[in-house]
Amino acid sequence: MNNMSKNKMTAMCGVFIALAMVLSYLENLVPINVAVPGVKLGLANLVTIVALVKMGIKPAVLISVGRIILSGILFGNVTVIIYSLAGAFLSILAMCIVRKIKAFSVTGVSICGAVFHNLGQIIVAALIMENANIMYYMIILALTGTIAGTLIGILASVILKNL
Repeated sequence: MNNMSKNKMTAMCGVFIALAMVLSYLENLVPINVAVPGVKLGLANLVTIVALVKMGIKPAVLISVGRIILSGILFGNVTVIIYSLAGAFLSILAMCIVRKIKAFSVTGVSICGAVFHNLGQIIVAALIMENANIMYYMIILALTGTIAGTLIGILASVILKNL
């Protein structure tokens, strides 16, 4: 998809943003009730990973940021947007680095993205709360991020094989 015209790329980004928003909304309708607050599967990140692999970094960033801002305006608030943007920034940065190394499968890239997304959010929480002790929560978030990243990575691999 890297040889797309600008118009087709713009249209695909719009479709991907809409798909990511739908997945994010659906995920919020079916909360995962685990003992760990804030844990989500991250279905919208499935779209970001597929976009990163098929379209490149710029469209993936545009899709991720677009989805976060639109979803935040429609279903959340400014705080949700700030936390999500911090998570997305570190997530995409980590995924791009490990993709360049070429030592990780799509599932490995997804796991890195999920864990670094959690790290971005926990850093913002520590800054807002002015309490570095919240960083201990990262141990649990790394574990749950690894599980969620594995599931999303497997789904992304299946989708990418069929595109």
